[in-house]
Order: sequence, then C-alpha cells, then structure tokens
Amino acid sequence: MPDSTPRASRRRFFAGATTVGAAAVAATVLPRVQAPASVAVQAPPPPARGGGYWLSDHVKRYYRSTQL
Repeated sequence: MPDSTPRASRRRFFAGATTVGAAAVAATVLPRVQAPASVAVQAPPPPARGGGYWLSDHVKRYYRSTQL
C-alpha cells in the first residue's frame, strides 16, 4: 500500500527556500521605493486666436526620445 503523506524532498526544500528568500528581498526593497511627487502643472490660458498646443514637459521628453 503506497504512503499517502507527501515526502519531503531536496527539490521542494530548495524551491521553498528560494520563495522565502525572494519574499524577504522584496520586503526589504519595496518599502524604500518612493512614489514620485505629484506636481500640479497649471496650463497656460489658450491663445486668443485658437489653438491650444503648449510645450509641456511631457512633450519635451517625447521630442528628446525621438532624437537620433
């Protein structure tokens, strides 16, 4: 008659130890990560003759990323 209780194996031990180690690393590193400060940017009033395009930081970042 086969034994129905699970046997401890070396593979299972190392898998569990790896999981516990990864959780410990995540617990020590994640609290140090700080959310970026939210900065409210007030958009300038739209031009009198229409249009509404303005060169925001987001647009400047995009233009810098497209330069070769």
